[in-house]
Amino acid sequence: MTSPSDAPGGTKTPQVAFRDARTLADPVFEVGGLSVFYGDHEAVRDVNMTIGRQQITAMIGPSGCGKSTVIRCFNRMNDLIPTARVAGKISYHDEDLYGREVDPIEVRRRIGMVFQKPNPFPKSIYDNIAYGPRVSGFKGNLDDLVEETLTHAALWDEVKDKLKTSALSLSGGQQQRLCIARTIAVEPEVILMDEPCSALDPIATAKIEDLMERLSREFTIIVVTHNMQQAARVSHRTAFFTADVDDKGERHGRLVEYDETIRIFEHPADQRTEDYISGRFG
Repeated sequence: MTSPSDAPGGTKTPQVAFRDARTLADPVFEVGGLSVFYGDHEAVRDVNMTIGRQQITAMIGPSGCGKSTVIRCFNRMNDLIPTARVAGKISYHDEDLYGREVDPIEVRRRIGMVFQKPNPFPKSIYDNIAYGPRVSGFKGNLDDLVEETLTHAALWDEVKDKLKTSALSLSGGQQQRLCIARTIAVEPEVILMDEPCSALDPIATAKIEDLMERLSREFTIIVVTHNMQQAARVSHRTAFFTADVDDKGERHGRLVEYDETIRIFEHPADQRTEDYISGRFG
């Protein structure tokens, strides 16, 4: 089988050092029978998986297989789409994430999200970090919080002398790290990342990947990526999605296989996974 370094979306490297998967004994999310509809169309069908604490879980698969739809379920971002409807169950620490008593705003504070394209606020670097804590009623020293958060995101040394300048003046990679810093400033437990490196150059991508590894010591991370080499480098577990076509010609995203990353890339249980990883998919 072709190694992930030769796979589509990857870069040529001699060898991938896989991360040791951590235990699932302390799950953060348990997903059972998850299906997502846009109007009458079932975009994703019957997803079942468990996400462990302080792990990096990668979601890979071809375009249109439902990866981004699924990741948006974890912090109820799909609620913002009028035609979207979620069936099945997602439990967050044994609590139904979609229960009537659950506040979606509080969900999004605890489960932050970093998007494909860096989206800093049109404010200063300082105010980007301070915005969330201010809204949340933070009573501590904002200067200290800003420094600690930017240091945590490996950005402080690069911006400490220009905190009052516009965040939009930063490079793309710096903007993405700023967005990660803005996310962790409100102390979430989980960070969702939807293609966080797709708009970045290789150097900026490497910095984000290094940052993800450090952050996983404190946060649970779920990342959607088209770059299989990236999934192999950064994740502890990998979920491979594909799209089935029914007899009406409609596509439905399906979770094919979910396992430790080393097993997904070296010993996949499903032929469709092996075909995708080795470049024979489709």
